[in-house]
Amino acid sequence: MQMYRLTARAHSFAFIVALTVAIINFVAWALFYWPVTAPDVAARVAGVSYAPYQRHDNPAKQRSPKAADIARDLAELARLTPSIRTYTSAQSPELPDIAAAHGLVVTAGIWLTGIDAEDDIEIAAGASAASRVKNVTRLIVGNETVLKKVFTPDQLAARLKRVKALVKVPVSSAEPWNVWLDNPRLVEQVDFITIHLLPYWEGIDQFNAVGHALFQIDAVKRRFPDKPILIGEVGWPSHGDTIGGARASPANQARFIREFLAAAATRQLDYFLMEAFDQPWKVQDEGNAGAYWGLADAHRQAKFGFSGPVELDPHWRLKAATSSVLGFVLLCLCLVRLASMRPLARVSFAVVAQLIVVAAVTLATAPFAAYLRATDWIAAAIFVPTLLMMVLILLVHAFEFAELFWDGSLRRSFAPCPLCCDQRQPMVSIHVACCNEPPEMVIATIKSLVQLQYNNVEVLVIDNNTTDRLRWQPVADYVSTLPRRFKFFHLPECSGFKAGALNFALAQADLRAEIIAVVDSDYQVDPAWLSSVVGFFEDPDVAVVQTPQAHREWGGHLFRTMMNWEYEGFFRIGMHHRNERNAIVQHGTMTLISAEALRQHGAWSQWCVCEDTELGLRLMQQGLSTVYVDQVFGRGLTPDGFAAFKKQRFRWAQGGMQILKAHCAALWQSGRLTGGQRYHFLAGWLPWMGDALHLVFALAAIAWSVGALLLPTVVTLPTLLFMLPLATFVLAKLVVGPLLYWRRVPCSMPEIVGAAIAGMAVSHGIARGVIAGLFGRNARFDVTQKGVGIATPMRAAASAVREEALMLLLLAVAACLLALSAPPAPATSLAALSVSVSAHRALWIAMLLLQALPYAAALLCMWLSTRPDVHSVPLKRAASDA
Repeated sequence: MQMYRLTARAHSFAFIVALTVAIINFVAWALFYWPVTAPDVAARVAGVSYAPYQRHDNPAKQRSPKAADIARDLAELARLTPSIRTYTSAQSPELPDIAAAHGLVVTAGIWLTGIDAEDDIEIAAGASAASRVKNVTRLIVGNETVLKKVFTPDQLAARLKRVKALVKVPVSSAEPWNVWLDNPRLVEQVDFITIHLLPYWEGIDQFNAVGHALFQIDAVKRRFPDKPILIGEVGWPSHGDTIGGARASPANQARFIREFLAAAATRQLDYFLMEAFDQPWKVQDEGNAGAYWGLADAHRQAKFGFSGPVELDPHWRLKAATSSVLGFVLLCLCLVRLASMRPLARVSFAVVAQLIVVAAVTLATAPFAAYLRATDWIAAAIFVPTLLMMVLILLVHAFEFAELFWDGSLRRSFAPCPLCCDQRQPMVSIHVACCNEPPEMVIATIKSLVQLQYNNVEVLVIDNNTTDRLRWQPVADYVSTLPRRFKFFHLPECSGFKAGALNFALAQADLRAEIIAVVDSDYQVDPAWLSSVVGFFEDPDVAVVQTPQAHREWGGHLFRTMMNWEYEGFFRIGMHHRNERNAIVQHGTMTLISAEALRQHGAWSQWCVCEDTELGLRLMQQGLSTVYVDQVFGRGLTPDGFAAFKKQRFRWAQGGMQILKAHCAALWQSGRLTGGQRYHFLAGWLPWMGDALHLVFALAAIAWSVGALLLPTVVTLPTLLFMLPLATFVLAKLVVGPLLYWRRVPCSMPEIVGAAIAGMAVSHGIARGVIAGLFGRNARFDVTQKGVGIATPMRAAASAVREEALMLLLLAVAACLLALSAPPAPATSLAALSVSVSAHRALWIAMLLLQALPYAAALLCMWLSTRPDVHSVPLKRAASDA
C-alpha cells in the first residue's frame, strides 16, 4: 500500500509539473507574440505594384505566368485597389487588356537593360499598350537604371524623349528620391516624378520609417514644386535580414503599411504599395528580403488585415499548442520514469526539455514560412538531420545536468566493501598486459602489486608483440626475482590486440581464481585495493566491480593537467550518472570481473578495440550487475602528448561504434537489458556522433561559403532558422559542461577551462573514429604511448594535427572572405549599396568561427604538448578521492 501511494504521488507530481510547464509555455508564446497596435485604415488602397509571377515562375529562367494566372490575380486585386503598376510590357503583353477587363487602371512599366535590342522590344510593347488600351494612363520608362548605373542621366533622358514621341500619356522614370535631387536635368524630361520610398533598405527602424519616408517626399516637393509626384514603391518586407535598425517581420510590415496608409489618406498621396504578391525569384537579385514584400504571400494568402491588432505571427497559436502538447507528453513519460530524482531536478529538466521541444517545433515549421529553393533544400538535407541529432544530444545533456547538478537525486552508490578479518579471501588473478612499454614503468606497476595487502592473489604479466628485447627482458628479469605467484609471459606474435593477451592470461590463470583483475601497465596500485572491494562479490549477481581511472605526475605540466581534469569529468560525472541505472562503462584498468561470468559468457572479444566496454555490456545482457566505487585505488600516467591523447580517443570512438553495430539488436529490442541500460549506452555514444556530424557540417559550411562567394546569385547562405539552433547547441555545450564540472569535479575554474579545451581538441579524432567504426572493416589497436615523456618535437607533433590545421585554415579563410566581401547589392535603393555585412551573413560568419573552435583547440593543445615540463598554475583544490 505504501509503495502504491509513493507511485501515485510520483505520477501526480509528474502530471502537475508537465501540465504547469505546458501552460507556462503557451502563456510565454502568447506574451512573446503579443499583438501590436497600428492605425485602422480602409481596406481599399490607391495603388499596388504588381509582378505577375507565381510561386515557381522566374523571368530569368524564362518561366512566365499563364494568362489564366494573371486573370485570377487581377480579379483579386480589383477588390483591393483601382490601380496597378507593372514593370515590364514585353514579357506579359496581354496584362493591360486583362486589367482593363477587370476595371483596373494601369501605370505600365518599360523595363530597360541597356541592351538595345531588348530595350527596343520593351519600348514598342509599352507604346503599343498605351495606344491600344485606354486603361493604360501612364508609362514608367526604366526602373532605377541610374541608381544601378545601367544608364547615365543623359542616356536615360534620350530614351525618355524617344518614348514621349511615341505616346500621348504622361511619361516618367522610377528612381529613389536622392537620384532625383542629384539630377535636376533628368526631372526636366519627365511629366511626373516617380520616387521609391523603401526605408528598410536604408536601415531606418520601423518606428521612424514612415516619418522618414514623408520627409523624403517633402524634400522632393520643395525642390521641384511644379512636378507631380508619384510614389512608385513604398513598403516593408515581412522576412529578411536586419539592416541597421530595420528588422523585417510580418508585424513590422503590417505596422509600416497601415501607418503609411493613414498618412497617405491625410496628405492625399499618389502611391503604389510595394507589392501585391511575394516574388520568391527576387532572392537572387535582392537578397533574403527580396522575396517578401508582398501584401499577400506567393500562394496568394493575405498576410495581415487593415484593422484591429497586428499579429506578430498568425500561426503562433498552432505552434504554441503543438509544443505544449508534445512537451506535456514527453515530460509525463520522462518524469514518471525519473521519480527518484529530487523535485527541483525534475522541474529543471522539465523546463529545459520544454525549451528544446519549442526549438524543434520552430525548426520543423521553418520551411513553411520560407520560400526554399533547390539550394535551400540541399542545405536542409544536410542541416536538418544534424539539428535533429543535436536536439537528442541536448535532451541527453539536460537529463544528465538535472540529475547531477543538485545533490540527492542519486540513490545507487557504493562505498568500499572490505572483508572482515576472519572472512575468507577469494582468490584473485591480476592480469597486466603490456606492449612496447618502457620497462621501468612496467616494473613500477609490478612493485605496487607486490605491496598489496591481500594474500590470495596471483599476478600474470603478459608482454605481447614487443620486438625490442631491451623492453621486455628487464621486466622478465625483475619478475623472476619475485615469488612464484608472479609470472611473466612474452608472446612475440599474439593476435587480438590487448584482448588476445588477456585471453591468454585467462587460460593461464589458476583455476581456483574466483576473480579476474586487470591493471594497465602504467598504474601504481594502492595496497588496500583488493581488500577494499572484493567483498562485493559475495553477491552472486555482481559481475564487475570498477574503480576510477586516475592519474599521477601531471601537476608539473600544463597539458598533462588539462588531460587529467578532462578524464576526471567522466569518472565524477558520467560514471555516477550511469551507475544509477546499473549501466557503467567497464574500462580496462582497476577492474575486477567474476571469473565464472567471464569464462561462461565468452571471455574478451578480440574483434573489438574496446574489449573492456564490450565485455561489460555483454555481462549486463546476461542480467548481471555492476558496481562503481568512486574511490581512487590506483593511478596511471597521462598520454605522452597530444598525438597519443588523440589516438586514444580515436580508438575509444572506433570501438564504441564497433560495439554499437555488433549489439544493435540487443540495445534496441527487449531483452534482459533494462531500459536504463539501453538508454545510457545509446545516449552515451550520441555526443561522439555529434562530433562526427560537426565534421560533416563544417565541410558543408566551407563548401556553402565558397558557393556563396563564387556564385552569389545561385547559392545563398542557409536561412537563419537553420543557423540559430546550431549556435544554441554549441553555446549550450559551452555552458552545461563547465557548470557540471564546477559542481561535481574538485578543480579550479582555470582547470575547468583547460579540461574543456582538451575535450574540444579531440573532437576531430573522435569524428574520424566514429566514421572508421561505422564504415571501416578493420580496426587496429594502437597502444597509447605513456611514460616516455611529454615534450615532443614540434615537427612530429604538428603531423598529428595536419587535418585540424587545414580545417581551421579553411573555416577562417571562409569567414574572412565573407566578412570582407560585400553581399550582392539589392537593386532597390542607393543606401543598400553601403551595407557590407547583414545580420544574416554576420551570424553565418559567427557559425564558421564556432565551428573552428575545436580545430583551434587541437592546435593549441599540440603546441602545449611540445613544451617541456614546467610548473603549471597552482591548484586551488587538490584532487579528491571521494
